[in-house]
Amino acid sequence: MTNNDIVQKLWNLCDVLRDDGINYSDYVTELVLLLFIKMVHENTEAGTLKKHPLPEGCRWSDLNSKSGINLLNNYKSILLALSTGKRLEADPKEPGKTIEVQVHEDQLISAIYADAQTRLREPRHLEQMIKNLDQIDWFSAQKDGLGDLYEGLLEKNAGETKSGAGQYFTPRALINSMVRCLKPQAGEVVQDPAAGTAGFLIAADSYVKQHTDDLYDLTATQQAFQKNQAFVGVELVPGTRRLALMNCLLHGMEGDDDGVVHLGNALGDAGKNLKAADIILANPPFGTSKGGEASNTRDDLTFKTSNKQLAFLQHIYRNLKPGGRAAVVLPDNVLFEAGIGTEVRRDLMHKCNLHTILRLPTGIFYAQGVKTNVLFFSKGSAKDKYQSENCTEHVWVYDLRTNMPSFGKRTPFGNASLGFTDDCFGQDPHLGAFEKVYGDDPHGQSPRIEGEYSFDAERVEVAATDENQGVDERLAHSRWRKFSREWIKEHKGDSLDISWLKDKDSVDAANLPEPDVLAREAKEELEAALSELDALLKALEGAV
Repeated sequence: MTNNDIVQKLWNLCDVLRDDGINYSDYVTELVLLLFIKMVHENTEAGTLKKHPLPEGCRWSDLNSKSGINLLNNYKSILLALSTGKRLEADPKEPGKTIEVQVHEDQLISAIYADAQTRLREPRHLEQMIKNLDQIDWFSAQKDGLGDLYEGLLEKNAGETKSGAGQYFTPRALINSMVRCLKPQAGEVVQDPAAGTAGFLIAADSYVKQHTDDLYDLTATQQAFQKNQAFVGVELVPGTRRLALMNCLLHGMEGDDDGVVHLGNALGDAGKNLKAADIILANPPFGTSKGGEASNTRDDLTFKTSNKQLAFLQHIYRNLKPGGRAAVVLPDNVLFEAGIGTEVRRDLMHKCNLHTILRLPTGIFYAQGVKTNVLFFSKGSAKDKYQSENCTEHVWVYDLRTNMPSFGKRTPFGNASLGFTDDCFGQDPHLGAFEKVYGDDPHGQSPRIEGEYSFDAERVEVAATDENQGVDERLAHSRWRKFSREWIKEHKGDSLDISWLKDKDSVDAANLPEPDVLAREAKEELEAALSELDALLKALEGAV
């Protein structure tokens, strides 16, 4: 049985939750409260966890040995005990009375189960879920790691949920590619100020473990650093943070007293109090331009803005150590927005070496039509990490957007079924070409040559833009181009919306009809639509 099979079995348990009246958007939250207890049990039985992190009386054996209303009441008591660290028990001195008994003092467990409550009302539904979890082939799951199984469930939820939360789930293929480019090393501090379910941090941890024989190449002190101090995230939403903490713990990442992922707003005090990082990997939430107002209270951010993407970008490049490196997913508006946007981009290129931009295809996020990019940069210049002025000399751009396939839930980005191996840190069917030209240097300083023609780039029509003025015809078809800082300033006004290939579905503005013709056509279409609605209303009235 593969992990995908097990993930589907877990997802099928949502049918049981639906029968108990639990909303679609709450499926995963309800499921993981129970699933985490089971996974801890399996990890402990397999010896993956040397010490059982849950207190006695709050373990899987305390659930699957009961039934009926006793089971449901016991489960509610367990959730309360895990949340508060205390449990009500009969007072041995005074029969009929109860007293509070301390059952654990683990802040991480309390954070994971903070305010945890079950919405299950029928004991039979809880029994059914426990029975189904006991029937899963956990031996097969252990081979790939229960943490990866949990990740698969979160990805499944992001892909199928109707709540819209899926738009914020970064595809694992993209996460792994960004990690491969930055190459985190043991001893480095890795941060994500918009952690979500901690995908970036877990991928970075996995990369380090893969290159240190699962940390066995490190000393005891170095191992402790990796488990407790190397990875730090910030998440604003308590429910998402709960998922992140569970995810990290199942991957062997414990963090400090507050766990790997702290609760708070990275644009406010939570971000200001973060120590400088060696690496920052992030996909700040998008979908609306506003939300950065909290950053206006921070005196360490120069440019005040309500645009949260611009605020996050400022936080990220300012929170890097000298020589620190970052890879950040950002929507197109950050690349071309005027006013404060221009000032932030200038400041970024002033203080950092913005060496690479990856233009991503549309559809890789579940919100349709979202156009995004990954910005790769290092603090300081290529020659001097302590340089604080004029640090960007050239920006390399890889266009993975123009004339690419249409991605979505049915055709996922990075799908290994396209003839490539499903190796977490191997070549990717869509990002492998980019990684090759990016090079082995994590600061983007490997020798680079313009010209990369994957995905039929030579057949893509060239656009009539400044980017192609005076450029060799073959190079104009390349997906991989270099632009000097001076050219960006002179020709783009410090906009980073750099493109030179013409999409087959794009419309040439020079060939559009006159505005009055367009307006007349729009009016006619609206009038026709209103006429159809009037006819529908009359038909409905007649039916009544």
